Amino acid sequence: MFDQSQSNRLPNSAGLGYKPQHFAEIMKNAGPVSWFEVHAENYMGQGGRPLAQLRALSERFPISVHGVGLSIGGEGPLDSDHLSRLKHLCDWLNPASFSEHLAWSSHDSAFLNDLLPLPYNAASLARVASHISQVQDTLGRQMLLENPSSYLAFEASEMSETDFLRDLAARTGCGLLLDVNNVFVSATNLGSSPQAYIEDFPLENVHEIHLGGHDEDEDDAGQPLLIDSHGREVIDPVWALLDLTLERAGPKPLLVEWDNNVPDWPVLAAEAARAGAALAKLPA
Repeated sequence: MFDQSQSNRLPNSAGLGYKPQHFAEIMKNAGPVSWFEVHAENYMGQGGRPLAQLRALSERFPISVHGVGLSIGGEGPLDSDHLSRLKHLCDWLNPASFSEHLAWSSHDSAFLNDLLPLPYNAASLARVASHISQVQDTLGRQMLLENPSSYLAFEASEMSETDFLRDLAARTGCGLLLDVNNVFVSATNLGSSPQAYIEDFPLENVHEIHLGGHDEDEDDAGQPLLIDSHGREVIDPVWALLDLTLERAGPKPLLVEWDNNVPDWPVLAAEAARAGAALAKLPA
C-alpha cells in the first residue's frame, strides 16, 4: 500500500512546465511561478546537466513529476524496467506530486509516440485499477490520473469517462488530475458539453488542474477537430471553463502546459500570471 503522506504536496498556486532553456531566468526571478512540472522520461538517465539543473530547481521549488510512458491503459503488463527507472527518479527527487495519463502508448514491444484512449467498460476498469495499484505500491506514493483528450468514442464503452475515473479513484485511492483543456478538446470533438463534464466530474478527488493550448483543424466532414498540441497560448473559452471548475472545486495547484513551439520566458510567465489571477478571484 502506498504511503498516504506521499500524496500531493503542491501549493494551490500557479506552476509551469519546466524547460531547460529557461533555467537561468527562473533561478534569477521566477516571477508568478511557484512550482514546476517535469516529464519523468526526460530525467531517467544517469547524471549530466539535466539532473544537475533539476536538483538545483528542486532546492528552490516544489516539483511535480508527470509521466507519459507507463501506458496505464494498455492491455499488457506494465514495463517493469520503466517502472524501476521511475521509482529511482522519485526516490531521488522526492517530488511533491506524481501523475500519469489515462491512456495507452505501447503494444507488445512497440512504443507509440502518442497517448491513445481506451473503452470505458468493466474489463478496462479492472485492468487500469490493477496497473494503478502496482504503480502506487512500487513508488510508495499516490498517483494522480489525468483525463485524456479524445478524438473518437468507443462503441464498447459501458460508462461515462467521469464515472470511470470516479470508480478508479474509489478502487485504488489514486487522485485525479483534471486537464480542462482536454475537457474542452474532447467535448468539441465528440459534440458534448464541457460544462456538463465538469459538473459531473468527481472534483473531490482532484489534486491538480492543468490547462494548455490546442490547435484547430477540421475532420473529413468539415466539423471542428481540436488537437491537444500544447503549442500555443490558452484560449479564452478554456480560461472560462477553468473559472467554472475553480468555482466548483475551490483552489487547486494550477499548471499551464506549453511543450511545443516554446516561447521566451516572459510569454510563459504571463500565462502563469493569468492562472494566478484566476485563483486570486476565488473567495478567501
